[in-house]
Amino acid sequence: MQRICRSLASDGFAVYLIGRRLTNSPKLSQEIFTQKRLFCWFTKGPFFYIEYNLKLFIHLLFKRLDLLCAIDLDTILPVLFISVIRGKLRVYDAHEYFTEQKEVYERQTIFRIWSLIEKWSVPKFRLGYTVNQHLADLYYQKYQVEYQVIRNISFSYSLKNIDNEQINKFVLYQGAVNLGRCFEQLIPAMKIIDIPLVIAGEGNFLEETKDMVRRYDVANKVQFKGRLAPLELRELTQRAYIGLTLFEAKGANQYYSLANRFFDYMMAGIPQVCVNYPEYAQINDQYQFAYLIPDTKPETIAQAINNLLTDAVLYQQLRSNCLNAREILNWQNEEHKLLNFYSKLTRE
Repeated sequence: MQRICRSLASDGFAVYLIGRRLTNSPKLSQEIFTQKRLFCWFTKGPFFYIEYNLKLFIHLLFKRLDLLCAIDLDTILPVLFISVIRGKLRVYDAHEYFTEQKEVYERQTIFRIWSLIEKWSVPKFRLGYTVNQHLADLYYQKYQVEYQVIRNISFSYSLKNIDNEQINKFVLYQGAVNLGRCFEQLIPAMKIIDIPLVIAGEGNFLEETKDMVRRYDVANKVQFKGRLAPLELRELTQRAYIGLTLFEAKGANQYYSLANRFFDYMMAGIPQVCVNYPEYAQINDQYQFAYLIPDTKPETIAQAINNLLTDAVLYQQLRSNCLNAREILNWQNEEHKLLNFYSKLTRE
């Protein structure tokens, strides 16, 4: 969201980004757009969503604005209600297919509630965008909304002169530590992987992941960094030897994903082990910077990582391809789609 907001603010839009504040939230960074966090007493579960949506509705009710953008399904209702009450334009930014997340579709009551919200509200958002064509097609098939595709590609930056052939090599997982991200397969795989794993992120499966690290007796091989600031994460990613982009194949949200980290590793110039799902395969067929695996079994993950450790020619070829791809696949090129989308709305 910071990347999107910076682009819009740089193009002359007055941007106001609203999120939530936790007791352990880091201090907001200085930005060229306005930021606001709403504090909630509840931090998870239905009471959190009810509290946050009510506070967001009240906050927006009196805020000066011309256009509202809902980020995923968990903010869609207050944005819809306010846009109707105040007669303002509304946009849906679907970073993922919310109801196809594992933590949603495996809990029937939760799934039914969010599905009803989606079925009722998404068709009312005729304007929107999502992260890849497969998800855009799904939204059209279900709700006849034609959403544009704006990919979450990393912002290009100058690489530090880091020697990735250093002795202290490590594998990096960056992102949410959530259900469906293959930690049940990755942690046992660490028993036969020759370098440590660094996990940079937090999420709803963090405690279970830490418990697996203890059960599989790989605590000496796994390090938890927690949630890092963007610049810290960028530096850590450049120091990694191999990145990981892993998702279970169950659920459209995972199977048709196009994760930020897929581009983050490429932008940092490091090869990655990645699932061979449609969006990743389509990009990798052209740029060849990732090592794609056919399944997410522990032995498959371990073999891929160990192959990159032992095959220096393959590793250097993937690294070279990363450096070439980052000249094309970057936010400076992708942001034109975003700016054209909003510029067209404001002209109409």
